Amino acid sequence: MEQEQIIRTELEEKVLEMLKTVYDPEIPVNIYDLGLIYKIDLSDELDLVVDMTLTAPNCPAAEFIVEDVRMKLESIEQIKSVCVNLVFEPEWDKDMMTEEAKLELGFL
Repeated sequence: MEQEQIIRTELEEKVLEMLKTVYDPEIPVNIYDLGLIYKIDLSDELDLVVDMTLTAPNCPAAEFIVEDVRMKLESIEQIKSVCVNLVFEPEWDKDMMTEEAKLELGFL
């Protein structure tokens, strides 16, 4: 049981690392630090569900970003399936960004 928890924790860390490699082509900060990831749910069966949003509902790079997230998460070996849900509730706000992202973008 303890070994399963270690594997799960390592997988969750890999998911975060992978999400931090995805960028909106117009913003020099990764989507995780931008606060665009609302939920990460890894089931006991190792199926992954991610709820994410965009900085604007009419983002021209929406399909590219969602597909990039899906492909990168699917590349994590132990994960069986990936479902990326694009949601717009709650609406994204710059206050959802990490301090590092705000600094990088000049909001601090």
